[in-house]
Amino acid sequence: MLKPVLQTQGLSAQGWLKTKDVLKLLKISSGTLQNLRVNGTLNHHKVGGILYYKQEDIEKMLSGPEKKSPKQK
Repeated sequence: MLKPVLQTQGLSAQGWLKTKDVLKLLKISSGTLQNLRVNGTLNHHKVGGILYYKQEDIEKMLSGPEKKSPKQK
């Protein structure tokens, strides 16, 4: 799933994605990505004003357990 984005950006060797790549990959808005950062769902690193995300962190988040809806009585 990540290969097309990584290949076009040449980041597969390093395993890091920039914000724009994560937004495109996950098909989410910048506000949603910010919420993922704020609530600790997705770790990030800031270098020189640019946010980077580890490829493995994104994969873990995607493969993690889904929240179950509460049972209705």
